[in-house]
Amino acid sequence: AGLLLSVLVILLLSVLYEVVKMGKAKVLQRVLLAVPPSFSQEALLGPDEGDSGDGHGDSEDSSVQEREAVQGRWFRYHVGQTLLHVVQVVVGYTLMLAVMSYNAWILLGVVAGSAIGYFV
Repeated sequence: AGLLLSVLVILLLSVLYEVVKMGKAKVLQRVLLAVPPSFSQEALLGPDEGDSGDGHGDSEDSSVQEREAVQGRWFRYHVGQTLLHVVQVVVGYTLMLAVMSYNAWILLGVVAGSAIGYFV
């Protein structure tokens, strides 16, 4: 019963690993859609860098507001990707430790869970 429960838990962890991996890809896709391609890397770094102070009025204010909105979206997505990466690393190392127990049933649980997770 203990071995069966262990294999089931490892199988579910393998499915979780694959789901998190796909979640990271989805977040990256959203980042690419949320940040317009017209914004350069310098625009994401900070609104004050490179300003010459010549004062273009309302168009400059709207540009700064748009830049700040893009920075906020980019930061939220980056934090989400970071958290998903941490979860993926922890689950991945846990699965590696389970496989290193040299138990064939645990190995089969990891392989089956990875297949199921990838399929889902």
